[in-house]
Amino acid sequence: MNFEDNKILVTELKKGSEKAYMFLLNKYHRPLNAYALTLTHEASSAQDIVQNVFLKTWKSRKKLNPDFAIRGFLYKCVYNEFLNHYQKNKSVFLLHQKYLEFAHQVAEESDDTAIARMIEIVNNEIQKLPPKCQKVFILSKKEGLTNNEIADYLNISIKTVEAQITKAFVILKNKLGEKYAHVMFLVFDQPHLRPITVVK
Repeated sequence: MNFEDNKILVTELKKGSEKAYMFLLNKYHRPLNAYALTLTHEASSAQDIVQNVFLKTWKSRKKLNPDFAIRGFLYKCVYNEFLNHYQKNKSVFLLHQKYLEFAHQVAEESDDTAIARMIEIVNNEIQKLPPKCQKVFILSKKEGLTNNEIADYLNISIKTVEAQITKAFVILKNKLGEKYAHVMFLVFDQPHLRPITVVK
């Protein structure tokens, strides 16, 4: 059965087909997790959100409409689940609403191939950052170290760390444009597209 056909996939999901559900998981788990990570910047929270979305999709499968793309539905569910998740913890809801809407727009308007291409382009530009700038940026965004930890590790001031991270963002935004600058967070959850190494 051709589950790549949206109508067939959704119809079989509505019937309760486990094969259709496994196809859905295998096809969309990684890109949805990457998208959730752009919103949460926390791997565990992103995984929880995506897991909840798949569980809710299965539970409400009979309400799915075969005439609407399941991909767009899943991305919208991840976005809504993210908002619900962080509205319960407003003290950690630090991301700007405009950025959230933009990230959601990127995911909805771009297919998986386009997103993968953007990730690859961002990866290449990160490789071109000045050595110190690249090192600080990757320690912060890839390794998840705090500014204080980076300062201690590299024996530099916190102000220098902040300056290098800001510099990296400015360079990437100028070279890639706003859309690519927002998508770059996907880089850190795509191992097959992550040829990044910390410069010693």
